[in-house]
Amino acid sequence: MKRVITYGTFDVLHYGHVNLLKRARALGDYLIVVLSSDEFNKIKNKVSYYTYEQRKIILEACRYVDLVVPEYTWEQKRNDIQKYQADIFVMGDDWKGKFDFLSDLCEVVYLPRTPDVCSTKVKKFLQEHDANK
Repeated sequence: MKRVITYGTFDVLHYGHVNLLKRARALGDYLIVVLSSDEFNKIKNKVSYYTYEQRKIILEACRYVDLVVPEYTWEQKRNDIQKYQADIFVMGDDWKGKFDFLSDLCEVVYLPRTPDVCSTKVKKFLQEHDANK
């Protein structure tokens, strides 16, 4: 069985996220999503609309995802790969080259992002729409 692992905040889940999860899952038999915890988001100066628990519920409902676990630090990736016996580490190609240091543990794959969609655009649209009410 090939295990794939990926990381992210997955706030305001959109079709670009689903495309990424689908393509990541297609690389193996089991997909592990390591989801940024609320505490880790604070460290990254990132604010999520949904809490960790809410984002976890949404991801667990996605048919491509087999396991969702929390991310607390940037440094935990090496341990996670070993702990979950991941064969492939997947990230969006906007991170290209940033995780090559993990290639001694598993294959590192950068997938192209879905064009014309990102969480920032969705959040901005929602804020503007909300302001126009």
